[in-house]
Amino acid sequence: MEKYPSTFLRSHSGMRKTPGHIVKSTANFFSDEQTRIDFILAWESDYPSVEGQSEEDETPNSKHRRSTKMHRVWRERFLNKLQSKGLKMEKHVAQNAKKLVHFVLLSAPWSVLCYYAEDLRLRVPLQVVPNQDVMNWSHRILMKLGIPNLLHDDVPDLPVDYYTCHFKANKLPWFLGSDHHETFFSSTQRHRILYEILATTSYGNSNTGEVGIERLLSEEVFTAAFPLNDGPYKLPSEEMDPPQLNQRQILFHYWAQWSKWKKYQPLDHIRRYFGEKIALYFAWLGFYTGWLFPAAVVGTLVFIIGIFMMFDDIPTQEICNSGGKYQMCPLCKVCPYWNLSSICPMFQVGRLFDHGGTVFFSIFMSLWAVTFLEYWKRKNATLTYRWDCSDFEDIEERPRPEFTAMAPMTTQNPITGEDEPYFPKRNRLKRIVAGSMIIIMMISLVVIFLISIILYRAIIAVVVSTSGNFHVVASASRIASLTGSVVNLIFILILSKIYFSLAHFLTKWEMHRTQTMFEDAFTFKVFVFEFVNFYSSPIYIAFFKGRFVGYPGHYKKLLGIRNEDCGAGGCLIELAQELLVIMVGKQIINNVQEILIPKLKSWWNNRGNISQRNKKGQDQIMKPIWESDYELLPYEGLFNEYLEMVLQFGFITIFVAACPLAPLFALLNNWVEIRLDAQKFVCEYRRPVAERAQGIGIWFNILEVITHLAVISNAFLIAFTSDFLPRLYYQYTHSSNLQGYIDFNLAYAPKSYVSEYNVTCRYRAYREQSGRYSLTYWNLLAIQLGFIIVFEHVVFFIARMIDMMVPDIPEVVEIKVKREHYLAKQALAENKALIEVIDVRKPTPLAEKAP
Repeated sequence: MEKYPSTFLRSHSGMRKTPGHIVKSTANFFSDEQTRIDFILAWESDYPSVEGQSEEDETPNSKHRRSTKMHRVWRERFLNKLQSKGLKMEKHVAQNAKKLVHFVLLSAPWSVLCYYAEDLRLRVPLQVVPNQDVMNWSHRILMKLGIPNLLHDDVPDLPVDYYTCHFKANKLPWFLGSDHHETFFSSTQRHRILYEILATTSYGNSNTGEVGIERLLSEEVFTAAFPLNDGPYKLPSEEMDPPQLNQRQILFHYWAQWSKWKKYQPLDHIRRYFGEKIALYFAWLGFYTGWLFPAAVVGTLVFIIGIFMMFDDIPTQEICNSGGKYQMCPLCKVCPYWNLSSICPMFQVGRLFDHGGTVFFSIFMSLWAVTFLEYWKRKNATLTYRWDCSDFEDIEERPRPEFTAMAPMTTQNPITGEDEPYFPKRNRLKRIVAGSMIIIMMISLVVIFLISIILYRAIIAVVVSTSGNFHVVASASRIASLTGSVVNLIFILILSKIYFSLAHFLTKWEMHRTQTMFEDAFTFKVFVFEFVNFYSSPIYIAFFKGRFVGYPGHYKKLLGIRNEDCGAGGCLIELAQELLVIMVGKQIINNVQEILIPKLKSWWNNRGNISQRNKKGQDQIMKPIWESDYELLPYEGLFNEYLEMVLQFGFITIFVAACPLAPLFALLNNWVEIRLDAQKFVCEYRRPVAERAQGIGIWFNILEVITHLAVISNAFLIAFTSDFLPRLYYQYTHSSNLQGYIDFNLAYAPKSYVSEYNVTCRYRAYREQSGRYSLTYWNLLAIQLGFIIVFEHVVFFIARMIDMMVPDIPEVVEIKVKREHYLAKQALAENKALIEVIDVRKPTPLAEKAP
């Protein structure tokens, strides 16, 4: 058996300390029922077969035996180092069907907490904020109007808002609650302190990176390291009073349950339990979902208008009633001639999306995106001030432990004036450039897959067209497009998995100083790839497909295959189909994965984890909380959650002209997403270490870029892919009721083609019978380019005006910031007599003072 420090095993009620003795503990306390558990370390080992020897020592695999021995050495060194830093420890052992699970309970005494709180610049309360504002503007308005708010929910144990400042041990009496050492630091602050100790403690040679719990977890020296939950999330009794609920039960009962889908999220409770980083994610997700509601309403109205216009549209009636009047040229080399009337249903569906309301909706969504981001900046500023994270990235964030261990030199921080590990910017730049080459290669691979999808569509269209079945032949282009979208989605999901691992390795190699810098670099790499991966096919259909086809007798080719033309119904309906397959299909797959995969993983992990007490027939509720938490899934970060939502944001803004219902689908998905994510964090995941953040990171910059791309994309979609401008041109130059429009935008096959095949056919283009572009084509081109310029300038001008009129930080927040700085200055002043004078002048004390 492994050896541990003398304080590692603790007895209960005078029990004898013996190696391997399993002690009894109560809830979230050590066996003495007084020492609070702050963190858990766990690892697994085989059952001992002979005294002092385990089965793993008897294995014939010498390499595995050496690895196991080295892990034991590292573990002992690490635990001894933790003990030397003042942490209290207690060991427990649980048994499952296959292995022994060793748990180390860690607790930081008051002196350690104070030392690291000052070192980490943790913020502690000075004074309760009077007249605390209601967080939701809609609730404030309804309260003033006296209207009951169905979205409001009275969540118990509402966290109090404080004026705070950085902790100083020599100023302890001036902080609120300083007399109560057990509750002075919040549970998330205690977890943060413990994780800092675990992340910076070495177990070997620091120069080779043998530092920190993350390295030990990756080397499988430990199998888990996590803070404890407050207790079970299920209510032992439905009749329990709210004051009896723990924080986890409050979150489950008032947030994670499906019945709470229409209620405000308890963001302060989320922040108190999970930390600022996770709370900011849910704040952004809820804010985004709320803003989707007006977009979904307007988009649905535009779609309904399209339904009414579909039946009264003259060009649609001309197509449906044309019979054999328009014989169209083949869409591929072996495709048959076809009558334009055969596309009547598809053309009618296309009118649902392609009408004047689409232009209005494109402008609306562009301004919606800009306004959404401006108001999120205000919301973010309010939350980060309220949660004490306003200066986190600039002043308070510390270097990553991995960076500290591997950095080759130190230098003075120009802000704090302290010596910190340093990695030369020139060397980092070289690594970034080298990594960028690999990323470009991966993006090139995506482009190759895109070309293969294009060829696949062309080949499938040929194969289906030669099948002989009339109904199948008539739908050849549609079948090729739909199956191509599905194949493209499969390629997207496979390539994403491969690229994630590569991007993570490259980001670690680049040696970024802080965790925020590391995450921003990783996010940028992955998003560039995912942008190309997910949006390349829609961009191809929207802006390139059908643009370089040529004309009958002079078709252009790619790799010997005729360039793909738009389907009979036009490219816009194909784009809408592609968006629905990729966007809705991805959302359905993600939601199914979020529901099923955690449950399957939990079942797989727990199928053998039947502890000895359960074998004896004792109730599951008797299992210690650390065993129950160990059986939960490890927290994997917020990257995938943000990525899913930002990609969705791109779909509903960049290509919204092709699918006005996209915001509605996004809204419905996000209502489900919030509860799924809430249940994952409360019920499925181990409690994550609380992390601080100043916002949503580089995701905000990505959203701003997407917003600008959306304006440009929608301008080009309306100008070149939609029929809006050609119809408008025809109304002003030929007929205001669009009579004869279909004949107007169909060209005749060249005489050389007619004489060769002895057939006269039509095709969609503005060309003369010689094949040259007609005057109408050049007039339309000038109108289309002019529309793009006017559209972009008008939208960007209005967006700029919105940006100027909406301040990034609310005035009330600026006042509170100044007030907090004033209080902090007085509380931490060296001249205490001055503070007494201030207290006399202002009867309200700054804080509770120690007697």
